[in-house]
Amino acid sequence: MSKPFVFEKPAGMRDTLPAFYQKNEEIKNTIKKEMESWGYQFIQTPTLEYHDTVGEASAILDQQLFKLLDMEGKTLVLRPDMTAPIARVVSSSMKNVAYPLRLAYNSPVFRAQQREGGRPAEFEQVGIELIGEGTASAEAEALALMTEVIKKSGIHSFTVAVGHIGFVQELLRDILGNEARAGELLRYLNEKNYVGYTSHVKQLPLSSIDTQRLLKLLDLRGGIEVLDEASSLNPKEKGKQTLKELKSLYKLLQEYDAAKNIVFDFTLFSHMSYYTGIVFEGYAAGIGAPIASGGRYDELLSRFERKAPAIGFAIRMDYFVEALGNKNNQMKRQCILYTGERRKEALQLARSKREEGGHVVMQDLSGVENVDEFSKRFDEIHYLIGSQQGEDIL
Repeated sequence: MSKPFVFEKPAGMRDTLPAFYQKNEEIKNTIKKEMESWGYQFIQTPTLEYHDTVGEASAILDQQLFKLLDMEGKTLVLRPDMTAPIARVVSSSMKNVAYPLRLAYNSPVFRAQQREGGRPAEFEQVGIELIGEGTASAEAEALALMTEVIKKSGIHSFTVAVGHIGFVQELLRDILGNEARAGELLRYLNEKNYVGYTSHVKQLPLSSIDTQRLLKLLDLRGGIEVLDEASSLNPKEKGKQTLKELKSLYKLLQEYDAAKNIVFDFTLFSHMSYYTGIVFEGYAAGIGAPIASGGRYDELLSRFERKAPAIGFAIRMDYFVEALGNKNNQMKRQCILYTGERRKEALQLARSKREEGGHVVMQDLSGVENVDEFSKRFDEIHYLIGSQQGEDIL
């Protein structure tokens, strides 16, 4: 195996340069402030977790886990998501805290990628978990909060697609008869490979009615009217109840003034295997991947011996910042260029501007290699050179 070049990074890892870092922090602070205003409390979990607990409970494929051994030979993983670690915390350190719990997090997660994949292996998430409440009110709160976070951050052109894993799974099992055959079609939905889904359906030995029911599923995307169209697929009683619950959820979202961004999409199927009910994804104009996603997971907590219904979502910060483009106003950076004899004056000026909230760099002129190039890094330059102060250059 060849030695990597000194400038190489592991596959999927990337550096965050100052401009992106600053913008990311400003947007993240806006998101966190909104979540806190809804009563969510931030916690932090370890970067490393045991493979036999959090690693196996997470919904991430085993081959995507970063694994290493501790001094005792136990297999550890870099956390692949935050939902499973929080489930562990709720069932251990917080086991005596009564439900419901409203928790939030801001953490990087790690998922190994193939070198040719080109996708990040480390990315940052800001999210919430509402644990211990299985009501439609909890679902409406999660969706409304996600919608509000997106709007408050400055993204105004977006949609939130809502689907229901239980409805789709039941319908496919009803038509196809078993989990294995249903799983093939679910894989196509997860990959958003609708051409492959259609081709596979047409090859199945089904009646024309059942074939049309399966193909009709791909058309169930749109407003509240889609729920009535879904009822035409003749779902079983549990499926009919699901549709009633989705209609009730929509009414609650109207009360939150969050319904106008909602579309129903019964092709939505997440790779996160612990989801059991509604799933949802937020999409912004010009971004080909979800900037936020979440869903209901009512069985995960039982793996940590404290069963409870739960729902949550995560904002994916790299996509979120990309969706904002240059919409957020960054604090102007100022620089005071001074010579030695005017150092004290430069210190006083810098202190004054920092007290006003400015971001100010003090730079001794003798330490600058190229003044013109150096000055391009700043929005405003103040020259304190020689015996007299020159004009401020903006």
